[in-house]
Amino acid sequence: MYWESLAKASREKRFLDSIRSHIFMILYGYRASHAMKYDWREAGEEWSEPWGSSAAQWTGTIFPRIRDFLPTGTILEIAPGFGRWTHYLKDYCENLWIVDRSSECIEACRQRFAADSHVRCYLNDGRSLSMIPDASIDFVFSFDSFVHTNRDVVDAYLRELGRKLKIGGKGFIHHSNFGEYVGTPRERLPEALAKPLIKAKILDWAHHRNPGMSADLFRVLCAQHGLHCINQELVNWRGRRLIDCLSLFVRSDSAPQDATKVIRNPNFMREATQIRRQWRSGS
Repeated sequence: MYWESLAKASREKRFLDSIRSHIFMILYGYRASHAMKYDWREAGEEWSEPWGSSAAQWTGTIFPRIRDFLPTGTILEIAPGFGRWTHYLKDYCENLWIVDRSSECIEACRQRFAADSHVRCYLNDGRSLSMIPDASIDFVFSFDSFVHTNRDVVDAYLRELGRKLKIGGKGFIHHSNFGEYVGTPRERLPEALAKPLIKAKILDWAHHRNPGMSADLFRVLCAQHGLHCINQELVNWRGRRLIDCLSLFVRSDSAPQDATKVIRNPNFMREATQIRRQWRSGS
């Protein structure tokens, strides 16, 4: 369960990470929340609540899954929000380019990382990467955003990444697998019946996951754009169904030799609970 990463994280670093995040939320998050469609009052920290903090989620869940590809030369982060993961990625590369369709998010990141000259922030249209040179990216990362993204937008980004990644460059994207459950009896329930069952925690909630995307479809779209999924981890998100997927892929100049390794992990949220306890006991 990746406990070796937790053991290596020093108490001092945990404390400093927490202080930095809270200072940023106080100085910028509260002010920005009044002008944005999404309430960024907590700068995205609310999404890490099951882990206790973004520092715990990064150390216990995200970093162990990508550490084999870090450090590296140039990282591209798509849809960074207020820089929750940018804060950690910047320490593992020579250049970090972040792209978001939200001007508020890009402005927040520009302010937050103003002292980090190797971090560049770009506003885009939510589907293209025209500002990124071809064959320039060693590693692309996105977490918490693609779970809500429509199929056509995912397809557009993968098409771009088929050009922007270097040959052999890797990508790690957290996206929806809710499409696997479309058409099931659970999803055919009338809303008037489903709502009280969700409230009673008899049924789990979809958490606004996009029903047009699945692990299988993501794998197909990758193949159409010169990308090969190395592995896909299907995980639950605050419920029982595996509505999310963590896909690791590579840009290849030849036909893939190995089939994609697909892992079904129904204990992802249990892992989060254990990390939260471990983190708190070590603080």
